[in-house]
Amino acid sequence: MAARPGWVVLLEGDVGAGKTTFARAFIRALAGDATLEVPSPTYTLVQRYDETAPAVLHSDLYRLLYPSELTELGLDDPDDPAIRLIEWPQNAGEGAFPDALTLTLDMEGQDARAAHLSGPDEAMAEIAHSLSARAMLDGAGHSLADRFRFQGDASVRRYERIDTETETGTGNHMLMDAPRQPDGPAVRDGKPYSQLVHLAESVHAFMAVSQALTKGGFAAPAILADRRDEGLLLIEDIGSGSVLDDEGVPIPERYEAAAELLASLHAKAWPDVLDLDRTIVEQNRAIRPDSPASADTHRLHPYDTDVFLTEIELCQHWYLPHRSDGVETSQVVDIEAFVSTWRALLAPLEDQPRTLTLRDFHSPNIIWRDDQKGIARVGIIDHQDALMGPPAYDVASLVQDARVTIEPDLQDKVLSAYKAARAEQAPAFDESAFDTAFALMALQRNTKILGIFARLNARDGKPHYLKHLPRIEAYCRQVLKHETLAPLRPFYADILPPEAP
Repeated sequence: MAARPGWVVLLEGDVGAGKTTFARAFIRALAGDATLEVPSPTYTLVQRYDETAPAVLHSDLYRLLYPSELTELGLDDPDDPAIRLIEWPQNAGEGAFPDALTLTLDMEGQDARAAHLSGPDEAMAEIAHSLSARAMLDGAGHSLADRFRFQGDASVRRYERIDTETETGTGNHMLMDAPRQPDGPAVRDGKPYSQLVHLAESVHAFMAVSQALTKGGFAAPAILADRRDEGLLLIEDIGSGSVLDDEGVPIPERYEAAAELLASLHAKAWPDVLDLDRTIVEQNRAIRPDSPASADTHRLHPYDTDVFLTEIELCQHWYLPHRSDGVETSQVVDIEAFVSTWRALLAPLEDQPRTLTLRDFHSPNIIWRDDQKGIARVGIIDHQDALMGPPAYDVASLVQDARVTIEPDLQDKVLSAYKAARAEQAPAFDESAFDTAFALMALQRNTKILGIFARLNARDGKPHYLKHLPRIEAYCRQVLKHETLAPLRPFYADILPPEAP
């Protein structure tokens, strides 16, 4: 579970020590397939497995004649992210793999082996972190649980599926691995971007918001165990159903149900300081008495004009250079006038009531639970960055889904479902004011996402996010038709590419 792309693991030991047996188990675990055929590469010298994530190169150098053959085998390709498991590495020559981990298997009788692991400090720290996750599972009564890698998101968080077996039967949990990350460079007032826009810096935020949602009657993962100082949580698996069909097409009834959930969430009064469940705090300290004391509350910061404008700057710093092939942003749009216009349009929202804003309420973060009823049918995940903001923001996240195209007629249906539910719960609901706020929040969010997806490509090496840009650009053009946004139209005429026929 600790292994990262590009790792090299040297497998040392006498004939029969178990090197191939270990490699076979490693590859099967990484593939999530206990029956995967993994032959010994004694004669082929190297065998590649793309079924795993990342890929694995399993090699046996026992028959290697010359160290120069490593290049022909592809074992020293620095651009290949595959993990390399190498048996008989001594035949490659001294210093062939300078940053490798070394796993030495010593025979201790017919049925026992001693494993000795050594390697670079960074890799060993990753392995120690993974062992800490195992210790957390042990403390929670799941010492025999199997761990499987699970697809993550655009963030640095990692997830594992935990298959548990207890006296009451089998079940699934999720392990969330989100260690505190070092702050980035200062952007303004000596603070990095993450602090300026109040992104969660620890799993503490996820715990507090998830517990608040659960207490409020909403379907969010329960916290089952934690080592929060290490960024480790064992959480309930609330399902895997989607609001999309098997072809990735939105299912209208499920989107409308998600809109009704937002209406229920916005009808509640939420405190801006959330208390962390005392049971979890005490349980955590009982399992691990040496764990440092953590704050038992979490503050939901306001989602205000300053935060909105800081997010909009992502478009300026990342999307515009992407669009203009590095041309100076100032030559594309008058940034000072652009920001000033945005500030004036956002100002009226400061006087409107704020509610719990999940901040990323769209298809990847919505779980459909077909076996439930009412609002329990819609599960909520990835909510650690929640703030107190305008109700229209999450509605815009849902109606103009960043990952899948929502056609205008479905947008209208989802908006109507939300507004009908809100009017039923609050007769004083002002539909006209909401429509204005929705237009502002939809354009603000889409402008931010243009910058985020361009940044994921340029900074983080994730070019697949660029395929979403035409959709986000189309959303911007669509919402710019609202009369409230007329002052911004000249700017976006320069920012957005020409509309395709």
